[in-house]
Amino acid sequence: MSRLILLLALILGLPTSACAIREFDATPISLADRVGPGDAYAGIRLLGALRLSDAQIDGLRLCGLSGLAWDEDASLLYAISDQGRLFHLRPEFDGHGYLSRIRPVAAYPLRNAAGAPLRAPFDDAEGLAIRNGENGIPGDAELLVSFEVKPRVARYNPKGEWRGEEPLPAPLRDIRNYRDNNQALESVTLHPRWGVLVGTEAPLRADPAGQVRIFTRQSPFWNYPLGNAPGSALVAMEALADGSLLTLERAFVAPLRPLIISLRRTEPLPAPGTNQTLPKVADLAVFDSGQGWLLDNFEGLTHYRDRRFFIVSDDNCNAWQATLLVYFELRSAVSTATR
Repeated sequence: MSRLILLLALILGLPTSACAIREFDATPISLADRVGPGDAYAGIRLLGALRLSDAQIDGLRLCGLSGLAWDEDASLLYAISDQGRLFHLRPEFDGHGYLSRIRPVAAYPLRNAAGAPLRAPFDDAEGLAIRNGENGIPGDAELLVSFEVKPRVARYNPKGEWRGEEPLPAPLRDIRNYRDNNQALESVTLHPRWGVLVGTEAPLRADPAGQVRIFTRQSPFWNYPLGNAPGSALVAMEALADGSLLTLERAFVAPLRPLIISLRRTEPLPAPGTNQTLPKVADLAVFDSGQGWLLDNFEGLTHYRDRRFFIVSDDNCNAWQATLLVYFELRSAVSTATR
């Protein structure tokens, strides 16, 4: 989406980088005049939202957040940016259980196998998942990061140190198979039965419009049908313990057109196979900026506890967008996968 954002900035004459980097601040906001913390909307209940300032954390700029993962053992929310940076954040809640603030704890650059910070074109981190995040052993968490431009899934420790790469099916390793180098491996998750799953943002070059493929490491895949909003793209997914997926889609067509963000849920994934469409994907909540919702480029999703989740928006590190962190609860019962 970064090229479209740049186009809009040029059309409107807006700056493409922040005018000033401030001290960290998290300001409570409302996503809509008619919906506040504790209020239900469609299949979810909103539990608070924050606007995070463009700030320096340990010398690294907090912006462009595109992936989230919750480490229960460390009580930390990890966030990665599309500049290859990893942030440790600690959310705080008020007496009602609503998100009230978040504190920065640390920041690290993601590093390559030689120990050097990632540089373009290898730094475009997009998806984030966690292994060993709630096994009762603090300090052994492993983060899985999916990338665009140079598509791959790499493993890191919580300090951003490289620990190896996950094998990928052949169609995903060649950027020429994607419709654009900025529409590659946007999402990654750990499924309780099928292991590491990766999803492309848009259909592969040879695939039909309206569906993307979700791959296992061994190559079998499912065809995931995108939502009805024009320009829908799969930007994040979270596996649940019953084998279903909670997915996040973003629909952006053109400047001055509504931005639509959709939370959706699949039925439990059957055994993967060639050309197999998922049995059902249902909308849980659809947010349309044309209907008064305060939205931005939401790209990151993670489970927190019980039926509760976080999503975050990628501000593309420019002054006219915003980093929004939203906390919500699914209204229907859900069990979540051990990470």
